[in-house]
Amino acid sequence: MDGEIVPWESATVHVMTHALHYGSSVFEGIRAYSTDAGPCFFPLEAHVDRFFDSAAIYRMQLPFDRSEMRNACHAVVRENRLEAAYVRPLAFHGYGQIGLNPGTAPARVVVAAVPWGSMHGKAAIEHGIDACVSSWQRIAPNTIPVLAKAGGNYLSGQLIHMEALRNGYHEGIALGPDGTVSEGAGENLFVVKNGVIRTPRVSGSLLAGITRDAVIQLGADLGCKIEEATIPRETLYTADEVFMTGTAAEITPVRSVDRAPIGTGRPGPITQRIQQAFFGLFEGTTPDRHGWLETVHAEVAV
Repeated sequence: MDGEIVPWESATVHVMTHALHYGSSVFEGIRAYSTDAGPCFFPLEAHVDRFFDSAAIYRMQLPFDRSEMRNACHAVVRENRLEAAYVRPLAFHGYGQIGLNPGTAPARVVVAAVPWGSMHGKAAIEHGIDACVSSWQRIAPNTIPVLAKAGGNYLSGQLIHMEALRNGYHEGIALGPDGTVSEGAGENLFVVKNGVIRTPRVSGSLLAGITRDAVIQLGADLGCKIEEATIPRETLYTADEVFMTGTAAEITPVRSVDRAPIGTGRPGPITQRIQQAFFGLFEGTTPDRHGWLETVHAEVAV
């Protein structure tokens, strides 16, 4: 917290913290997986880069550089002796003054690490989830920047996710302002039809996911045809396979949308191949050709 390892119970902020009142925070979710070489980040550098990009969009001046942030991520996993972890870097405007302008509110930086399994649980990875198209749409362009992973953006995700749970689904799918498919509450979306994998373009009011990028590359490595495209809502109901991706969600199959079964109602063969390639990175069955893995160690060179 602000450059120092502190006990969990001491990691507190003032109730007048700017971010609590105005949502002025940016963050990342990073996984360190258990491997034969010890805990390994996936992929740390890309997450740290996006963290700094998010801060830049909101003109937030971070008091640490990229190497210091990477060192902090290593430190929280190492000092907590975690074999696998979900790591949460967070930058926010602290206590300074009331008002929309952060003004004198300092930018504070926290990195926490906790054990956490897949977002929707192990059964979801194996058997898939039931999703619905939400009544809540994603943010329109030129309103709130969706390419920034900002705390305030996730008010949208909360509404989408809570609505889905209330109606008996595991997750919601949001449409963009133009009525085409955007993403899940906290996941990117992929649709498979006739052997072709498609995912909405980044211009579709969605976060440019790190796992999304990895899946696009893994799909290419497997010889799959994969496209970024505009995806109409009805495509979801006629798809052979649908799956969601994200650091928290990993590779989660979708077995139904709005209670309409997808394909056979079970994870399809292409989804399973992507899953095997993805989890194989940590199990040692998929070569790390792209240098995504970074072993937790004493210190990152500056």
